[in-house]
Amino acid sequence: MTSSSIEINNLLDNATIAARAVLKEVGVEKFTSPDFHSGKLQHIVLFRFKKNVTEAERREVTKQFLELAKTSKRPDGQSVIISIETGSQNSGENAGMDMDQGYIVTFNSEGDRNYYVGRPLVNDPAFFDAAHEQFKSFAGTFLEKAIVFDFKVANE
Repeated sequence: MTSSSIEINNLLDNATIAARAVLKEVGVEKFTSPDFHSGKLQHIVLFRFKKNVTEAERREVTKQFLELAKTSKRPDGQSVIISIETGSQNSGENAGMDMDQGYIVTFNSEGDRNYYVGRPLVNDPAFFDAAHEQFKSFAGTFLEKAIVFDFKVANE
């Protein structure tokens, strides 16, 4: 391992390092297949909007995010998302890290999530969701920060 690859790995969290290793081991086709690691998976996304973003722009970002529940599909037309829920931050615990809007995207498998997420893990457009990729480009112009936290539902 070169020193530059060590430096890069130090910047990555453990989940990212593990996902990259699994992708390398099983290949992109299996990694993004609907039956790869079946079971409900939650994909939590938190946005902090830039200070100059208007309420109308925030609503449009959320509207387009929610539309992904219908537009995120595999080439055969199969949906990858079970549901998307959203809401604005309203906790009084002082632990919200100044995030503004939260989303919970539910998938049937890690493969569906991997297909949906695409870049930076999956770079071949044949194996990732074009609708989500377009949304990321659109929404990114309005965001100061995004946090993503995924977990396999353990109590099913």
